[in-house]
Amino acid sequence: MACTRRIAIAMIGTGFLWLGGSLPGQNETYKTRLSPIASAGKGRADVEGLGTATAVLAGTKLTVTGSFDRLKTPATAVKLHNGVATGARGPAIHDLVISKAISGTISGSADLTAQEVESLRKGKLYIQIYSEKPADGTLWGWLLK
Repeated sequence: MACTRRIAIAMIGTGFLWLGGSLPGQNETYKTRLSPIASAGKGRADVEGLGTATAVLAGTKLTVTGSFDRLKTPATAVKLHNGVATGARGPAIHDLVISKAISGTISGSADLTAQEVESLRKGKLYIQIYSEKPADGTLWGWLLK
């Protein structure tokens, strides 16, 4: 009886992992390079800045840390967005915390819905840093494993 129970538990756990789930206590790490995206008719040569971020998913809680440097104007906000695909825009879904300066840090956490977790695993979630003058560009980066 005990052997049958162990086999059943092992099969359920294997099936859960095969479907893309994670076992409790198992964290997933995602990283991104934040780079400038030109807007308002400007070319990439007209915008500046760079950054990096790491996001750790524990269950449905996503914790983000990172830094940025050399924006032309101070950062005003940072948001987590859900794009329609990797590299494609989408709506903001969660606010994060940012240093309101031309260089600084990003931090924060968000409780993701099941759909947002699925989007993260498919490479659809991205971080966007907004600045005082959006025409000078913003920093974007998609969270990938």
